[in-house]
Amino acid sequence: MPDSVRSHRPHTLSGMRMFLDILLIITSLLLVLLVLLHRAKGGGLSSLFGGGVQSSLSGSTVVEKNLDRVTIFTGVIWLIAILGIGLEIKFA
Repeated sequence: MPDSVRSHRPHTLSGMRMFLDILLIITSLLLVLLVLLHRAKGGGLSSLFGGGVQSSLSGSTVVEKNLDRVTIFTGVIWLIAILGIGLEIKFA
């Protein structure tokens, strides 16, 4: 097909690509929120803003462990969305 004809064809996203784009946006925002919810473990940039003043009482609580699990799960879904978009671009 000549380039002049090909350039006039409208670019539409497939259903899978649109789903992966939306999934990527949602998981990106969710990851930012979840990472900000984590308690500082000491040191790093969080101690510059007063986050290092708090002392850790007795290790991790159940809420912190669940937050870790949700963060890891969200990160895996984010990674799958990135790989899916990359494969869609490569083979489409």
